[in-house]
Amino acid sequence: MGRTRAGLLAGAARAFGERGLRRSTMQSIAAAAGVAKATLYNHFRTKDDVARALLATELDRLTRLAAQLPLREALVALSDELGGHPVLRRLVETEPDLLIGLLALDGVQWAGLVGRLGAALGVPQDGAELVGRWLLGVVLQPGRSTTRRATAALLVSAIGAPAA
Repeated sequence: MGRTRAGLLAGAARAFGERGLRRSTMQSIAAAAGVAKATLYNHFRTKDDVARALLATELDRLTRLAAQLPLREALVALSDELGGHPVLRRLVETEPDLLIGLLALDGVQWAGLVGRLGAALGVPQDGAELVGRWLLGVVLQPGRSTTRRATAALLVSAIGAPAA
């Protein structure tokens, strides 16, 4: 990804984290990225395009993170990232209906996400399904870090994978 596009997506994350998705505008995204609105429009046609690109970038980042760590540490890291993500926290607080809509995946989308999660974590599909459902819960209600860590250890045991 080019530096300009990465900067635009970082600006979008800041704007969405501060204002939410609905209240953010292309102008506020451009301002948060420190560029002219025309620059933003050179890369994205609509705010929805920006949001989709940001989501894809975050999924890629989280997948890479998970793939680099032993299973238990990967689960803790993913839950910490999702539990503290500023855009997700803003959506939970101000636009929960929008967040629920984003999380309501159809069967094909869910299977793709579970497959991606399983490959990154090195776990079978059933284990990835269990982890995916837990992480969705973390997005909606992150709870305490200590509880997430304990749950990660339980999931490793349930999946039957080494905790390393």
